[in-house]
Amino acid sequence: MRIVVPLQGIVQGRGGLILGSLIPCALFYFLQFYLKRNRSSPPPLSPSESSTDLPKAAGISRSSSRNILSNRGSIRPVPVSSRATTIVRSSDSIYYIGLKKVSENPYHSSSNPEGIMQLGLADNKLSLDLIEDWLVANLQKSLLGEKRGDLSISGLVSYETSAGLMDLKIAMAGFMGQVMQGSVSFNPSQIILTAGSTPAIEALGFCLGDPGDAFLVPSPYYPGFDRDIKLRTGIELIPVPCRSTDSFNLSIAALERGYEQARKRGIKVRAVLFSNPSNPLGNLMDRKTLYDLLNFVTERNLHLISDEIFAGSIYGTEGFVSVAELLDTEDFDKSRVHIVYGLSKDLSLAGLRVGVIYSCNANVLAATSKLTRFCEISTPTRRLLISMLSDTKFMNEYLQINRKRLGKMFALFAEGLNQLGVECFKSSAGFYCWADMSKFLRSYSERGELVLWESLLNSGKVNITPGSSCHCIEPGWFRCCFAALIESDIPVVMKRIGEVLRSHKAG
Repeated sequence: MRIVVPLQGIVQGRGGLILGSLIPCALFYFLQFYLKRNRSSPPPLSPSESSTDLPKAAGISRSSSRNILSNRGSIRPVPVSSRATTIVRSSDSIYYIGLKKVSENPYHSSSNPEGIMQLGLADNKLSLDLIEDWLVANLQKSLLGEKRGDLSISGLVSYETSAGLMDLKIAMAGFMGQVMQGSVSFNPSQIILTAGSTPAIEALGFCLGDPGDAFLVPSPYYPGFDRDIKLRTGIELIPVPCRSTDSFNLSIAALERGYEQARKRGIKVRAVLFSNPSNPLGNLMDRKTLYDLLNFVTERNLHLISDEIFAGSIYGTEGFVSVAELLDTEDFDKSRVHIVYGLSKDLSLAGLRVGVIYSCNANVLAATSKLTRFCEISTPTRRLLISMLSDTKFMNEYLQINRKRLGKMFALFAEGLNQLGVECFKSSAGFYCWADMSKFLRSYSERGELVLWESLLNSGKVNITPGSSCHCIEPGWFRCCFAALIESDIPVVMKRIGEVLRSHKAG
């Protein structure tokens, strides 16, 4: 079949008929003649393609369409979108590189004692036995019901109804109230559920800012924020440095400077994002600082995002204050405040993927409820959690025991580091110890910090998170997650860290 391509529109010019019509046609037919004469002859048929296997068609030569497609496909690769290319080419932070190294060679006391010990991931395994006991006693009843009536296997594998989702919101609101020890009452109709806190905070990024806008984030901050928020929303994060001389407490003056500097660069700041309890510091934000924060965002007409995912993992004597508590008692605009929560930390249920957005903003609730189509919680998970979270007696016992175990493990871990000459920041919550190893740096710089991190990872076989991944401006601080360890692991990890630190000090 001959395909005629009109060239008149390509070369039409001032020459009228000759230049506009005859010359293009002549060029076109000359090109056809040239291709016909130089077209390679088809290869002869192989014995397997003989006339006994293929019907004869006189005058028609056969060629392999598969070979033609293969040759054409080898000319150049089919492109992907510029968005995908940007993601592929973006470099992973040290935080993710460390996690990947551990996944390739994870430590196990018996099956792989020479593997890498994981202190870079905020995971809690100290109280999994309590969760396991509850599941053994209640799993079947939670999923299929007492009489296996309404909650049959059909109910588990079918699409969930909005009524079932509201049941989980009611149970979640009750549990969040337990975590806050009754200081706050949460409205289930203002809860949006997502498959983990990561899509929850990303959904807020979509709703509160446009590509190129920015959030102010007190630093050091959780290193996952950079990927969780920036990767698809296009929101920029502007670190607002907090210093050790001020016990890493947030300064409203520093927020003011960050806001003004962004404005002078033409960047529109849309929100302040912070974690309370702090990740990686483990400290709590007091009532006065929260009050000052609310005044700041009100004056600047900004949103406020409070990540409170560690609210139930407090082991110090200091009491936790949720920003929701101030909204209930003070006259602030509730529509600009949004809380992120989840069950991966306080209940050690990271694998179930359960996150929460709590907001009083009608537009945010409407938009995020539609975005959750891409990150819905599975029906079996919903059924299980409705039963578990509604068991208030078990939840209360779990929270109390878990807090005691976290406090004990933190004390053991911090004491071990102190014996190595490493001072730890005074933490009250979370799964990590914020450790000052600056005196072991061969050069007081980010490069010196990364050299020590590489030695701990490759020689000591211990993965911890360098402070530079958390945007800490003071070299030598490291986040060490202790809640995934057991007591018998403490001497092993301290021996490994100690050997690396002594070699650096000697060097």
